[in-house]
Amino acid sequence: MNRPIVLASASPRRRELLGLLDVEFLVENSGVPEETDSAESSADSAERLARAKAAAVASRFPDALVLGADTVVVAGREILGKPVDAEDARRMLRLLRNRWHFVITGLALIDSGKGRITARSVETGVRMADYSEPEIEAYVCSGEPFDKAGSYAIQGLGGRLVERIQGCYTNVVGLPVCEVAEMLREFGVDVAAGPAPCADNAGKVCPRLV
Repeated sequence: MNRPIVLASASPRRRELLGLLDVEFLVENSGVPEETDSAESSADSAERLARAKAAAVASRFPDALVLGADTVVVAGREILGKPVDAEDARRMLRLLRNRWHFVITGLALIDSGKGRITARSVETGVRMADYSEPEIEAYVCSGEPFDKAGSYAIQGLGGRLVERIQGCYTNVVGLPVCEVAEMLREFGVDVAAGPAPCADNAGKVCPRLV
């Protein structure tokens, strides 16, 4: 396949994760605002935004495969976005402490030349540790929470606050690599199974990539 693959995202984390699949791709910011709708389920909201991002970029690339993604963090009935300030980050981290929450990524892949689209969502359960107030303060002071949904980065210092996960690790980082590989294969992209980048926090590799 000679048509370009375009990642409809400005996220450096998604760029790094897609790069693990060893496929050539372009990056284009969709410009779509990440607005949730309380009438939707979290998965429906993530898929809708992924479709909107992919469609916005597909309109600029008439013969390409365009991948859109949107990730939400859900604790109980609350969707946690990026913190607006340090106190908001502290609030989220206290809310998540010593309990399970869910990270849901909506994915959409559009073949802009043929008008074909597929969309789905991936959910990972994350159990946070019973960390202390000083640990929260030290993490907030590190600056890492401020551009992260849910106010933590599992791949960074925030990994120390995570007790365990159930499901796809790279989904928590921002892009479920195993699912993306499968979607690209469905659209005719030769994604070779090399050293699998997708594993849980115990190092167990996702069987869909090997």
